[in-house]
Amino acid sequence: MSDERTEALRDFAAEIAVEAGRLTLGYFQRELVTDWKADLSPVTRADREAEALLRWRIEQRYPSHGVLGEEGGDSRPEARCRWLIDPIDGTRSFIRGVPLYAVLVAVEREGELVAGAIYLPALDELLCAGRGLGCFWNGRRARVSTVDRLSEAYILSSSFTVPSDDPHHLLIERLTRAGKQARTWGDGYGYVLVATGRAEVMFDLGANVWDLAAPRICIEEAGGRFSDLTGTATAWTGDGLATNGRLHDAVLTLLRG
Repeated sequence: MSDERTEALRDFAAEIAVEAGRLTLGYFQRELVTDWKADLSPVTRADREAEALLRWRIEQRYPSHGVLGEEGGDSRPEARCRWLIDPIDGTRSFIRGVPLYAVLVAVEREGELVAGAIYLPALDELLCAGRGLGCFWNGRRARVSTVDRLSEAYILSSSFTVPSDDPHHLLIERLTRAGKQARTWGDGYGYVLVATGRAEVMFDLGANVWDLAAPRICIEEAGGRFSDLTGTATAWTGDGLATNGRLHDAVLTLLRG
């Protein structure tokens, strides 16, 4: 039987995230055909090949495990362990040659998120975490910042642009005014910045579990907090909010008006 200890799962998540990330570099900043999915999000050959590699590696090491991925859907949803994968988080950045994209890999065991990895191929930065084992950034311990005033916080999102009639419009306006700086250093990169103390708040609207699972465990193991916009500690409800922990309640209060 393959090793399912948390440490082994974490190390394997990191290993395959790096492998898939290096595959994507073969297509990065080169001419690449972009297709558009039904939800109007882009997908490329690099996305598909990287996910195929992740699935193949998981199948070889853990043949009884399930996989839920952005491009290939859900396999073995009833499995004791399930991998949550996004081969290129930030495909829009990737296809424009912007280096702020990531490979995201996480794993649940009996419904509990236990390990995850975020790899930024073009920057060669690896963040990985295991439940109770801490979070590590290129081999050294990752910790969130100690900023305790929202007015001093760097606030990040994948996008601050929503229609004026969207209920999130006022929410975003409140947040951008409350912080010291607002930057669209988003997608997986934004969560890496929070986990490593280089920013304090990162939020996503309308995200999928494969976008949020690896960031959630990395943020929590780095000493921060992760929730949806209601404050529930989950990656499954479509929105993500990550903070250094000290500012989480203040941000939630602000969002509630």
